[in-house]
Amino acid sequence: MSKGRVLAAMSGGVDSSVAAALLRDDGYEVIGAMMRFWPDAKRVSTFDSCCSPDAAYEARRVADHLGLPFYLLDYRDVFEENIIQPFVAEYAAGRTPNPCVLCNSKVKFDHLVKKALMLGCDFVATGHYVQRLEGATGPEFHRGSDPRKDQTYFLWGTPRDALERVLFPVGHMEKPAVRELARGYGLITAEKPESQDICFVPGTIQSYLGERLTPKAGEVVDLRGKVVGEHEGAQFYTLGQKKGMKLFQTHLERFVVRIDTATNRVVVGSKEDCYTTTLTAVGANLLVDELPELVNAQIRYRTASVPARVTAVTPESFSVELLEPQFAVTPGQSVVLYDGARLLGGGFIRTDAVRSPPFEHAQVAKSGSSYR
Repeated sequence: MSKGRVLAAMSGGVDSSVAAALLRDDGYEVIGAMMRFWPDAKRVSTFDSCCSPDAAYEARRVADHLGLPFYLLDYRDVFEENIIQPFVAEYAAGRTPNPCVLCNSKVKFDHLVKKALMLGCDFVATGHYVQRLEGATGPEFHRGSDPRKDQTYFLWGTPRDALERVLFPVGHMEKPAVRELARGYGLITAEKPESQDICFVPGTIQSYLGERLTPKAGEVVDLRGKVVGEHEGAQFYTLGQKKGMKLFQTHLERFVVRIDTATNRVVVGSKEDCYTTTLTAVGANLLVDELPELVNAQIRYRTASVPARVTAVTPESFSVELLEPQFAVTPGQSVVLYDGARLLGGGFIRTDAVRSPPFEHAQVAKSGSSYR
């Protein structure tokens, strides 16, 4: 007997291909599906990314090879409203978004789960490197077994009522083993390289934003308000950045510490000025009834989590004190909370996150910085 019907989200990559194959072999009734995001005006430079026209062709071939039905679902309007428009708006506001977070929380594990239920499916499966484990109070998300591939950071926004509907067949595996399985299955995606680009951005983010926003040159100022250079558009910068500005004194190393869209100014300082020990997150989604006082907090995907103390929690936000100061805690990015390997939830780092550099003024003065 079937273990249930699964809508397998297939991106045209090796991970989702193997996930579908494993579910089939494990006794599930598997239906392959890809969400169409790309517009009618296709751009060749996006064809090698995930969820692109070429990827859809490869996903269909994998489904055919595995003997699975396959459907291309039109999600263009959903993607435009929930991903592209917020992406552009965040940059316009001086923040740096991560669209993959919204794609998972608003599209894959919200709209797609609801679509799966409408189609009579019991589950949605993806190729994420995440483990869904049964806990004392129900399903829990835990880090993937491969620390280099763990993707729980992107899944903090998953609605709690969707936890029991999501399967991650490769979450307990390491990438080389997944590729070896793909070769054993004879899948055309077995050697396909990983896509590192934002799927809907052809070329650079700067050129993409330049087509949708009106960049305006402005002043680069130091922390005292002194003009020290020029920029080509505040939306093109992010915290911690030190390139791309026309500075009058190029011998000093300067980093972006704040973006003031109201005055169209980019504020720069020393590297020490970019460190943060406290922050507040909004748009919070918690996967537990109550956060422990001590957690591990991760402020970006490729940064290790650090110990943190939860100092305040509301239904929509939380604040934490980072016990190890972090460089360039960036508004618009996510701060994700863990208890060991278990994903507890997360939120979007707020623009007015409190900046508390851990360095004494005397230490900075000795370093030769001119920004205090």
